[in-house]
Amino acid sequence: MLDRRARALLARPVDAITRAVDRPGITPDGLTLAGLGLGLASALAAGLQLWALALVLWLVSRVVDGVDGALARRRRADGRLSSESQAGGFLDITADFVVYGATVVGVAVGATAGFGAPWWPFLLVLLVYYVNGTAFLAFSSIAERTGRRIDDGRSLSFLGGLAEGTETIIVHALWLILPFWAWQIALVWVVVVGISATQRMVAGYRALR
Repeated sequence: MLDRRARALLARPVDAITRAVDRPGITPDGLTLAGLGLGLASALAAGLQLWALALVLWLVSRVVDGVDGALARRRRADGRLSSESQAGGFLDITADFVVYGATVVGVAVGATAGFGAPWWPFLLVLLVYYVNGTAFLAFSSIAERTGRRIDDGRSLSFLGGLAEGTETIIVHALWLILPFWAWQIALVWVVVVGISATQRMVAGYRALR
């Protein structure tokens, strides 16, 4: 829901960071892997109840994740990167899924150990993530094959929904800021992501009919 506004709002700072890191030896895939490493480190820190460290690592990992695609587009525009290769897009979405899932597990471990939080709300989050991810990845694959691709500059065809990347970043940050309320936040998030998954399933089915 907020992704388009967030991209417009952050376009200038992301472009400035992209120009700063556009140096020999720094590649989009390298940034993706760096974001993956930082995200996994954030999940580990959450599991160890190092909440402030986990928050910093989480936010930095998401900044790096935003810059990798911008750097790839910049280099494609001036011919320094093949416009045919989609390997970077594949690596990026895979890393995102790994980081999102790991963060849920890390927060669940830390909140359970530190505040006696129940496990099941976090298991429900993973379930709705699975359903939501299945819906938009299946749509993207079929839309590409049938010539109905949604081109917004990203590697995949993203169907909009109530819960998008921006909301995910915010909610995961809230878990790390308010870990003593993590399971309650998780329950609300399950409802939001569940609605988003339903929206994507309906919209995707209608678009592909």
